[in-house]
Amino acid sequence: MTPHRWRNFVNGLMFGLTAACALATVCFLFWILGFLIWNGGRSLNLAFFTHLPKPPGETGGGMANAIIGSAQIVLIASLIGLPIGFLGGIYLAEFGSGAFPFFVRYTADLLNGVPSIVMGLFAYAIVVRPMHHFSAFAGSVALSVILIPTTIRTTEQFLRAVPQTLREGALALGANKWRAIATVVVPAAVRGVATGMILGIARIAGESAPLLFTSLGNDYWSTSLSQPTSALPLMIYKYAISPYADWHRQAWAAGLVLLALMLLLNVGARLVLSPGAPRN
Repeated sequence: MTPHRWRNFVNGLMFGLTAACALATVCFLFWILGFLIWNGGRSLNLAFFTHLPKPPGETGGGMANAIIGSAQIVLIASLIGLPIGFLGGIYLAEFGSGAFPFFVRYTADLLNGVPSIVMGLFAYAIVVRPMHHFSAFAGSVALSVILIPTTIRTTEQFLRAVPQTLREGALALGANKWRAIATVVVPAAVRGVATGMILGIARIAGESAPLLFTSLGNDYWSTSLSQPTSALPLMIYKYAISPYADWHRQAWAAGLVLLALMLLLNVGARLVLSPGAPRN
């Protein structure tokens, strides 16, 4: 075989292998989506979004409290985690030289690899035990600890991608360091930073292990952040391990709803990052 034919053979072989792997990935994705739609779509109705859970043995009911609880916990976690992560990312990107920034960066990378259940144990130790009860606030703290390192690293990466000439131009026009960051650097990277934040929120919205140690769950409406609060991942776990067929169907429906929310957040992130998205 001539060298030219050998190169073509290797090129075709590797192209075929990569295409087969991509096809397998897409097939698995659609298999999971189809499985969720087939099993969960049949249990989706208006009652699922508006009613409270029914006791075992009674058909019907819904997960309205879990849907509201998830939104509440994720919102509070975002209000805690996003500002801290954003400002930390600015510090690492713009002042990140020396031993302390290296330590912060290494710690953020380490926290990104820590299992989420460990974050739940941490929040249990610093929030639940001192308060002597489970609560939605404790769940938000656990999720915010997961969100902070992710936001720090994504913010730093997108700010570092801003050309240095923009910083130099702002400083040459008389702006101080912080004014240049606030008016030039951050606006230039706002799409990427927003995308990282959205993807971080999507990640914590599907976490269940930290909530088992913090918010615990509740089959009724929670009227305070200091009360145990249900969430969709908790309800999926509880219903999936139960012996009741109706609860199994609702677990599939909750999984479908949660997956749809994740899909919307990821599509939103893509739209924010797309070149055609409007700038502020």
